[in-house]
Amino acid sequence: MDKVTFVAATLSLLATPGPTNTLLATSGAGVGLYRSAHLLAAELSGYLLAIVLLRSILGPVIATVPEFGIGLRIAVVIYLIYLAAMLWRHGARQVGNAAPVTFSRVVVTTLLNPKAIIFAFTILPSAIGPLELMPWLAALAAQIVTVGAGWILLGSSLRHGLGDRIGPAIGYRLTAIALAALAGMIGIHALGIA
Repeated sequence: MDKVTFVAATLSLLATPGPTNTLLATSGAGVGLYRSAHLLAAELSGYLLAIVLLRSILGPVIATVPEFGIGLRIAVVIYLIYLAAMLWRHGARQVGNAAPVTFSRVVVTTLLNPKAIIFAFTILPSAIGPLELMPWLAALAAQIVTVGAGWILLGSSLRHGLGDRIGPAIGYRLTAIALAALAGMIGIHALGIA
């Protein structure tokens, strides 16, 4: 894959709504841009750790035992449903200054994000060693932080743009619905229903 295609594919995948982006936007809407900025390091850590683990450990296992890949997808579905339930419950309570979007939650969600599988096995070059992979990972890291900041900014803009017309609780509930829908799509694919 050439560099222009790599950047275009990476940006389009990162810009697609998903569990990590939903959390970043939710935090931006809940506590604002500056108080959410540290979550970019969580997102970056989660993606890079997932890519390393997938390429070095899980890739060979999934190639020899396809059922393991199905089990991994089911674990992702369970986590997304759990996360959706947590956000739904938070939306039912009085929303104060603290958002339920924590550093560790973003790391875990990103580790389980299906996009990491696409990065690890489709977008990043597969026939190169760890040292040759470093420039590609650096370019990916820059894009992860840039697009993640965009999601936080979007959430923060909604917070300021909507003012008191729509409370933050609705944002948490909509996020929960989006995560549950994503879990359903992944679950259907994992079980081979669609």
